[in-house]
Amino acid sequence: MNDREKIRRLLETVPEYKLGYIIAYIQGLNAEEEADDAFCEKLYQDYLNSDDPDKDEFVSLEDAARACGVDLDELQN
Repeated sequence: MNDREKIRRLLETVPEYKLGYIIAYIQGLNAEEEADDAFCEKLYQDYLNSDDPDKDEFVSLEDAARACGVDLDELQN
């Protein structure tokens, strides 16, 4: 039995007056993902429409980490 089937079976046992809580929770889960997707899409579109002359310049992971103040060696340990 997969997770969706488990949820369907569990929903059959939930009293009608509690279903609103479940609906609100699931809507919240979806809203967060949609908001994340919209945010990422906006960043991408801003990048595509940018006039920055360095826009297509390659930056290595090491250089990006250094610019952000991240020590990659610390992350690996």
